Amino acid sequence: MWIGDFVRCHTVVKLLKARFPARPVDVLSTTLCAPLADYMPELRQAIVVDLPRKRLPLAEHTALAARFKRENYGTALIMPRTWKAALAPCLAGIPERTGWVGEWRFGLINDLRFGERKRPRMVDQCAALALPANATPPEHWPLPELRVPPAEVTGWRERLGLADNGKPIVALAPGAVGPSKRWPGAAYGDLARRLIAQGNDVWIVGSPAEAPLVRIICDSAPEVRDLTGTDLRNAILALAAADVAVSNDSGLLHVAAAIGTSAIGIFGPTSPWHWAPLNPIAAAVQQTAEILPCQPCHKPTCRMRHHRCLRNISAEQVLDVTQRALAEAQVA
Repeated sequence: MWIGDFVRCHTVVKLLKARFPARPVDVLSTTLCAPLADYMPELRQAIVVDLPRKRLPLAEHTALAARFKRENYGTALIMPRTWKAALAPCLAGIPERTGWVGEWRFGLINDLRFGERKRPRMVDQCAALALPANATPPEHWPLPELRVPPAEVTGWRERLGLADNGKPIVALAPGAVGPSKRWPGAAYGDLARRLIAQGNDVWIVGSPAEAPLVRIICDSAPEVRDLTGTDLRNAILALAAADVAVSNDSGLLHVAAAIGTSAIGIFGPTSPWHWAPLNPIAAAVQQTAEILPCQPCHKPTCRMRHHRCLRNISAEQVLDVTQRALAEAQVA
């Protein structure tokens, strides 16, 4: 249900298509993530269902199972470890239901896999389910890939009045799940002001939840273009049009990297090795003043209340890597 996880799992789709080239691959998606499926060429379709997380709506799971049954699936990969995730595939009678042992799912899953916790990254855990049991994983997983047609980007820019003025474009993605992973809005504002002064256009992408951060950034740099909105497709197209993207450890960092836009990730409490995109990125920026004893941390808010892992990252530090990424993008 998270944007970054959805992008990561395009690796799984590629593995399945390589293993079963004649079989179509569909994904279950939330409304939020569904636009991503349109840019993953190996997918046939996304089945969009917004199931609640805090309760078990049997009627909705039964309806989903009926839809699965109409599609006549032969295999279901159940990547979440929850009992609920395995319910609809089992009710649909999908012959092969593959997943990790978890939450007493015996019977719901008939191809149970062991050893999930020995795989430290999410991509290692999910991609292993696309391989035969006990298969040796490849040295390198296939990279996620979002193919955005240039004509679609051009049409989008025309509709929004974003004419190509020849200036390099830097897209800022200041949002993240939980405040502990968000570089301060004032720092983004300082970065935006400096980038504009150097002759760049700066766009902000994200959801309406970023409105307080957008206000802070625009107070520092009124020339910034606010492109936040409810439709993820808007951010996808903006990131495809940008020369460089600067993002927190968030889903939009994965989107930019999978598109092939030069992406800079700002990492505070989380580990880039675990959570950075599988695709190469231009830079993973971290505070370098000291190694904090509380790192790594995956709490949504800073449990130490100082937030130094992100506050110690200066606008100058991010500006330096952004300038280098812009120079490389212009050469390319």
